[in-house]
Amino acid sequence: RLKTPTSGTFVAPALLKVNGISDLEREIFGPVLHLATFQAADLDAVIDDINASGYGLTFGLHSRIDDRVQHVSDRIVAGNVYVNRNQIGAIVGSQPFGGVGLSGTGPKAGGPDYLLRFRRSRSASEAGSWDADAPLPAVPDQPKELLESKPLPGPTGESNVLSHASRPAILCAGPGADAAAAQAKLIASLGGVPVQARGAIPDGALTSGPAYGGVIWWGDTAAARTLERDLAARLGQIIPLITGMPDRAHATFERHVCVDVTASGGNTALLGAAS
Repeated sequence: RLKTPTSGTFVAPALLKVNGISDLEREIFGPVLHLATFQAADLDAVIDDINASGYGLTFGLHSRIDDRVQHVSDRIVAGNVYVNRNQIGAIVGSQPFGGVGLSGTGPKAGGPDYLLRFRRSRSASEAGSWDADAPLPAVPDQPKELLESKPLPGPTGESNVLSHASRPAILCAGPGADAAAAQAKLIASLGGVPVQARGAIPDGALTSGPAYGGVIWWGDTAAARTLERDLAARLGQIIPLITGMPDRAHATFERHVCVDVTASGGNTALLGAAS
């Protein structure tokens, strides 16, 4: 620990040893580095602990072992993964920035889906009404395969790849069977996984229960406020309420992986260009 100046307001840089990420009770904004060591055989357990935190903004990894880089990048749940480089200074169009889980609901700033969220969301005309309450449908198991991966332009010596994957199932709440069916069709067309409500959502039901990727509601404003209140009372990941037409970022989440390819001995992509 370094000494701080005698005047002004400063916090000295500090290095703190911890047993693992579970020792961290809150995020600390300051010059503090937490250090935990582990055996190589425990790598997957460490990844599981990180994912279990629920937070997933940025993740950094330094390794020259290609298969380890691939394994960790595939398993970690984070919006941005940085390999063999720093974790700051995201470039618009090259490194779209944003998290998942408790670290954001999307879309990524500086990405292809970002400007779509600034459009005025028109009301749907298909909304009807439910005759009675019904239990919430379960979240089905869904494939973990990526829907698409797209290389993005970026600085020489970097690889930047943006991928899309389906969010957890989106609850299509209507109101009314016709509206729920129309919502499900839209979500499926955007690459998402829909589940349809079979009746009105009972008051308080969304304060717990299935961890949906979002809830679509085209009904009256008072009911929307009640649903928003219940979703806000939940523990765990943020579940957005969608009151207009959904876009791709409602149905899918984006994942960006940036690799400093020069760190493993040079950018081999330049060899072809040079010849």
